[in-house]
Amino acid sequence: MSIIVGIDVGGSTTKIVGFDGDKLLAPVLVKANDPIASVYGGFGKFTTDNKIKLSNIKKVMVTGVGSSFLGDNIYGIETVHVNEFTANGKGGLYLTGLDEAIVVSMGTGTSYVYSNAATGEHSYLGGTGVGGGTLTGLADRLLGVRSVQNVANLALEGDLKNIDLRISDITEHDIIPTLSSDATAANFGKMSDLATKGDIALGLVNMVYETIAMLAIFSARMKNIKNIVLVGNLSVLPQAPQIFSELEKMFGVKIYIPENSAYGTVIGAALEGLGR
Repeated sequence: MSIIVGIDVGGSTTKIVGFDGDKLLAPVLVKANDPIASVYGGFGKFTTDNKIKLSNIKKVMVTGVGSSFLGDNIYGIETVHVNEFTANGKGGLYLTGLDEAIVVSMGTGTSYVYSNAATGEHSYLGGTGVGGGTLTGLADRLLGVRSVQNVANLALEGDLKNIDLRISDITEHDIIPTLSSDATAANFGKMSDLATKGDIALGLVNMVYETIAMLAIFSARMKNIKNIVLVGNLSVLPQAPQIFSELEKMFGVKIYIPENSAYGTVIGAALEGLGR
């Protein structure tokens, strides 16, 4: 057994995965308040959960903003630093089986990478500070709720009609044929005095998702492609499938939220260690 382990030390979480040959081992996610503690704690949980010995691990591939705190070995195992955007791209293509896509990493902030398997290109296109950090910060102030999952659960009870100004609110005519009358004209532009906490929570999730999606759509247009892949912690909230499905229909793109999307970046880091 010769296992390659990937570790992504992010702004709020540390993720660990591994490949035993072509087999993806069960991933682990831990909170990353202290990057060093989270890496070593998560590493121990990963090896225990997957019942593997340190002697079976050939190499550790690390990426993410917190990986700079790590040296060139973990538990005496060779440790290699991987460019985060390369990891994003490789992970996104691997999880979808696509040859070319815009890979969107939705973490504390959001980054956009153009990836092409044929050429091996994984180019950083830019990013936005709108992401999970935006959602938790605003939810903390507006709702007294800090956990992303708790915000998402609260949003299940919400109604955007009490929060967002829609195109149908300002005109009876179609602006363009593909643009739904339910499309957002202004996030929080119709905030009702009677809006509930659930309404506000859904408005926040929708605002963050729509901002991220539109920048992804612009990036796809720039590269003349239609495939967009979402990875990162924000990609797995229960509101994601519906909101992104509506946007892909309106703007003529295909948005993928693959299985294990939360682990896209760390999977890409491990793939780099496999030479793939």
